[in-house]
Amino acid sequence: METESATRWLTDTEQCTWRTHLDVSRLLMHQLEKDLQPFGLTNNDYEILVNLSESAEHRMRMSDLATSTLQSKSRLSHQITRMEAAGLVVRVNCESDRRGLYAVLTDEGMELMRKVAPHHVASVRRHFIDLLPPEALAALRASLEPVANHLRDQRGKA
Repeated sequence: METESATRWLTDTEQCTWRTHLDVSRLLMHQLEKDLQPFGLTNNDYEILVNLSESAEHRMRMSDLATSTLQSKSRLSHQITRMEAAGLVVRVNCESDRRGLYAVLTDEGMELMRKVAPHHVASVRRHFIDLLPPEALAALRASLEPVANHLRDQRGKA
């Protein structure tokens, strides 16, 4: 941890960039969540449905799903319980590991994904993609990839 005298304070430009990033992140996620509400879904619900719909056999080990969605195992378990009650997923035992569980997308969950996905993509386009020219999107991706890679590496460290 840096001491007060060694702190590299943000420049005005850096501070403005950082705060703009925070604003965009919060506002965009809020808007995407708002656009999912008519379907009875949260951003977390949708992320889980996407992960399961894109997985082999529409299932994932609960521990892998927790890692993929950046949720604690406990929080994910509560989330899956709510989604099970809605008929979107079920938990099944792992044949190769008695302690392991899979979250499995139900037919009802897959049907909801097919219904919601076009609306979600339209929301992402309306509130993000279509507001930026292609060259800005490419520059943004190139700028954010090193940050994403660094943070992925940090996840594996204590």
